Amino acid sequence: MTKNRLEAFSDGVLAIIITIMVLELKIPHGDSFEALKPVLPQFLTYLLSFVFLGIYWNNHHHLLHTVVKIDGKILWANLHLLFWLSLIPFVTGWMGENHFASLPTAIYGVILLLAAISYTILQRTIITTHGQGSKLAVAVGEDFKGKFSMALYAVAIPSAFINQWISDVIYITVALMWLIPDKRIESKLKE
Repeated sequence: MTKNRLEAFSDGVLAIIITIMVLELKIPHGDSFEALKPVLPQFLTYLLSFVFLGIYWNNHHHLLHTVVKIDGKILWANLHLLFWLSLIPFVTGWMGENHFASLPTAIYGVILLLAAISYTILQRTIITTHGQGSKLAVAVGEDFKGKFSMALYAVAIPSAFINQWISDVIYITVALMWLIPDKRIESKLKE
């Protein structure tokens, strides 16, 4: 399999995930701003999840540009990532429908953490396949940003049971950290 086919498949899955999320948004009854109030929590969770999926799509794109060859381990690691990302519409809807209640907010964090772990596994699998001297290995180094993100998710999950807004602020913070594409990989691709 070529990396272009893997990227096209992954892009298609992410497009479907985003489509499912937007179809879950309820259309307000009425034509006033007051009619928008009941759907605001669903919209805000959709917005946050859309940003996260966009970050994964963007970084996945850069990640695959470092790949020279695809093997079965990379295929399975990529499917592992797509599995956790495919659960984002479910937890997005659950958290929005329940107005950021503690348990849905915590489970949202669990899915984000598992997606981050699976992305790290994919990254490590590519490095193992291509060697420690590969562009990706050199670019990510110790991957402080990735490890820090996972640590923040690990803090956000139990924080949801203290005050779910703490968790939401942490999720937004992680999204803001990753909003700009990973320049480490971009810079190595130009060499």
